[in-house]
Amino acid sequence: MRTRGRTVVVTGASAGVGRAAAVAFAARGDRVALLARGRAGLAAAADDVRLAGGEALVVSVDMADAEAVEDAAQQVVDVFGRIDVWVNNAFSGVFAPFAEITPDEFRRVTEVTYLGYVFGTRAALRHMLPQDRGTIVQVGSALAYRGVPLQSAYCGAKHAVQGFNESLRCELLHARSGVRTTMVQLPAVNTPQFDWVLSRMPGRARPVAPVYQPEVAARAVVHAAGHARRREYWVGASTAATMIANAVVPGLLDRYLARTGFDSQQDRQDQVDRHGRRDHREDEASSRRDGGPGNLWSPGDGPHGHDHGAHGRFDAESTATSPQQWASRNRGRVGAGLLAAGLGAAVTAGVRGRARG
Repeated sequence: MRTRGRTVVVTGASAGVGRAAAVAFAARGDRVALLARGRAGLAAAADDVRLAGGEALVVSVDMADAEAVEDAAQQVVDVFGRIDVWVNNAFSGVFAPFAEITPDEFRRVTEVTYLGYVFGTRAALRHMLPQDRGTIVQVGSALAYRGVPLQSAYCGAKHAVQGFNESLRCELLHARSGVRTTMVQLPAVNTPQFDWVLSRMPGRARPVAPVYQPEVAARAVVHAAGHARRREYWVGASTAATMIANAVVPGLLDRYLARTGFDSQQDRQDQVDRHGRRDHREDEASSRRDGGPGNLWSPGDGPHGHDHGAHGRFDAESTATSPQQWASRNRGRVGAGLLAAGLGAAVTAGVRGRARG
């Protein structure tokens, strides 16, 4: 189903997956409202949207501020007339062992990454429910099901989003509402987050391989927005493998991640000293509300920042395709193909059996 001319709201639209998704919606001729905290990234994202063929509206907002999110949604309606699709994508994180994350930092990650989705969903429903139509896409992660070391705040928030979305979906089904909600579970993606996230690890933060380009995630988000009767979509073979392994052998996965999860999330060549220790003074500065190199309390593309774009520094090792994503989107075709293959094999075996008889 290809629907043009929708009004789409994308949170966290200044960079990464949100930026790529905004451009993908614009390529369909949609009007795109870009929500994020920064300035340079939002301005550049608006240029990208217009270049792709869409209309752009920039709204600077902190998704952790419920009232500001409501105001942002109203601004979108005032300009574009309605909201057809709302994509919750904004997040924040801290790379560190749990004991090294302060209560304020943990709270901030939770407010942005979980409550930001709650506030965004509430603002969207305020306009969608009276019209009995609309779609809410929650951008999730394999980490919504499987926690990993060094990302306790982010994993906790994504688990919370998963439970919240399931509850809301049941309520909408009970009410026979025309409003739909779905979730897209992503793999590791090549985004700028690994350069601006607050980290207390000796090595530079990095995604766990295999890594996918943000356009792979963006295509999944756009597809989910047009096919929201599905409760969720999995993107990437690594996502499917992680979620299946977690369902079948979670204890074994605990032990595997305990052995591999620390090194696989760091670039060891970026360590600061010969002892493998990092000077945390710069990281501590970023955890204060008056700013710093991280983006926990202030945007990385604020008044003195720059546009980070959709891609991170891992282009050389990232893949731009996902056969598993195609299979997830086309389960009917895959099932029919497997059934046909099975029937063909059975017929062939039967013919060979009769020939031998």
